[in-house]
Amino acid sequence: MAEPSHNPASSIAEHAGPGTGWQTVAQLIRLSNQTGTLLLMLPPLWALTLAAEGKPSLRLLVIFAAGSFLMRSAGVVVNDLADRSFDRQVARTRSRPLASGTLSVPQALAIFGVLVTVAAGLLLLLNPLAQALSPVALLLVILYPYAKRIIPLPQVVLGAAFGWGAVMAWAAARNTLEAPVWLLYGATVLWVLAYDSIYALQDLEDDARIGVKSAALYFGHRLWMAVGVSVATMLGLLAVAGWMVGLGAVFYGTLAAVAGFATQQMRRLRSEVAPPEAFVLFRQHVWIGAAILGGIWAGFL
Repeated sequence: MAEPSHNPASSIAEHAGPGTGWQTVAQLIRLSNQTGTLLLMLPPLWALTLAAEGKPSLRLLVIFAAGSFLMRSAGVVVNDLADRSFDRQVARTRSRPLASGTLSVPQALAIFGVLVTVAAGLLLLLNPLAQALSPVALLLVILYPYAKRIIPLPQVVLGAAFGWGAVMAWAAARNTLEAPVWLLYGATVLWVLAYDSIYALQDLEDDARIGVKSAALYFGHRLWMAVGVSVATMLGLLAVAGWMVGLGAVFYGTLAAVAGFATQQMRRLRSEVAPPEAFVLFRQHVWIGAAILGGIWAGFL
């Protein structure tokens, strides 16, 4: 009689129980909440649209959209592997598969390997320059969870990881790296610092208790100022990038509208924000990123 298969999928199903294996994988990669994927996807879409003067390649759009899903999924697996002992001590995260024991470490590593392998397959569709840049993205994804133990602003490392997609997208579209993409990169780092600092408000007390560092803890009651400066500088960098490629007035009008919306967030952050509201404010940044994308596209009309 043939021995049963021991592939990662069947192993997960056996461990999690009948009919729940794929549900557990979906929970691990946050399949029901794709806010992180959208936030990771938007800077590469900015870069593709800017680099192609408003007419990005559909092929590259699909590649970077799929790559964003895969790398965000891989990133949360790495994060949960690194933080599983911390997650057990936090009410919001203790039910995650690794923290709760629904999945084992070898199973999670197998899932990570599959995600990265498929993402590597997408790289084969890009030019050599974009391929050469890709190891930096993977390194930053792996470093971020450990940055939370060491530096007071780990959101900067997360921003560096998220922004690298824009650099790769520009390289894929133009086969070179020019000044505007570095402005986009800096803008993305600052944007992530802003919205992930808001996200960190959900876990202030738990993070302080267990020793996890975050911008929300570091800035304390001055967080609203830090977020405001980050967003303002981000918009300034985007404005310079738009000027360098000759974007029209619609783009700058969009940036002004985003500034007005962000100002309302800053005012709200001056008062105490409950965790559910912090998550709402965080998710609003998807609309900010989408508005900027629309402004870049319309700026070429």
